[in-house]
Amino acid sequence: MSTSTPSVVVELTNDPIDYASLTEQVRTPAAGAVLLFLGTVRELTAGRETLHLVYEAHPSMALTQLRELAAEATRLWPIQRLALVHRVGRLELGEVSVAVAVSTPHRDQCYAAGRWLIDTLKERVPIWKQEHWSDGEVEWVHPEPPG
Repeated sequence: MSTSTPSVVVELTNDPIDYASLTEQVRTPAAGAVLLFLGTVRELTAGRETLHLVYEAHPSMALTQLRELAAEATRLWPIQRLALVHRVGRLELGEVSVAVAVSTPHRDQCYAAGRWLIDTLKERVPIWKQEHWSDGEVEWVHPEPPG
């Protein structure tokens, strides 16, 4: 458990996520491990070709949930610094939709915290993904359970 209050960045944005900057924001001499997870728009999902995605969110609810996740994670692991950023709007193939950056004293803690944060974010935070397929279909996609 962390004895000091960690630095936390929580954001929803329409702009591209500057993941290099986020990584630098969570680096600190107090942490021996820094983890960055990026969720990106992939070309194929279950054999279907994606053209682009559209993410929508209820901003105040999503930000509240992101802050709650950050607070819960800092109770579970000795997190020094943490950043949770999710894009909304239209995203093209290869673009970053979500970034989780976390630093802890040791790597096992960092891996565990980062994995929990992205999995729990997908389960709890009211952000919805609309898939635009190459066959012309448009579909709201619900997150799959972690795995």
